[in-house]
Amino acid sequence: MSQPIKDHSTLIGKWMMYAAWIIGMAMASYFFNNWQQQKHNPNQYLSSDTQQPVVLQQNNQGHYVATGMINDVAVVFLLDTGATDVSIGQKLASEIGLKAQGEQRVSTANGVITVYPTLLNSVSLGGLRATNIEAHINPYADDNIVLLGMSFLKHLILVQRNNTLTLSPP
Repeated sequence: MSQPIKDHSTLIGKWMMYAAWIIGMAMASYFFNNWQQQKHNPNQYLSSDTQQPVVLQQNNQGHYVATGMINDVAVVFLLDTGATDVSIGQKLASEIGLKAQGEQRVSTANGVITVYPTLLNSVSLGGLRATNIEAHINPYADDNIVLLGMSFLKHLILVQRNNTLTLSPP
């Protein structure tokens, strides 16, 4: 009679051990993913205080990546002073609800491509905000990173020192 009770408790112990391993792996995965995101985008949480300049830290690749907003929708920006306009991938543009206003050819590092101009109601990075910003929808961009080009950046003073970039209104 004592044998079935022992087998039952052994079975419960094994399942508890499996559950602990699964929970431990899930937690490790969650923390590793957050650590990776922080390395890629060290500027995920910017102050929205409009009186302060925005100070960005370089990521581990030497780029300035930061979380911001387009038309009040959260996006991840890659600052690109070599880009004339803000450039948004087609999938993300659809999610934001952007509409193409024609078609144009542009030169990129990968050659000449066709993009679709659009106008952004608002773009914000921390407490810095601009309205009616020229952009284009890029059907060849397959990730959710938005190139934050000069159509937004030209409204700001940019100062780079060491591994930081300070953006402030003129």
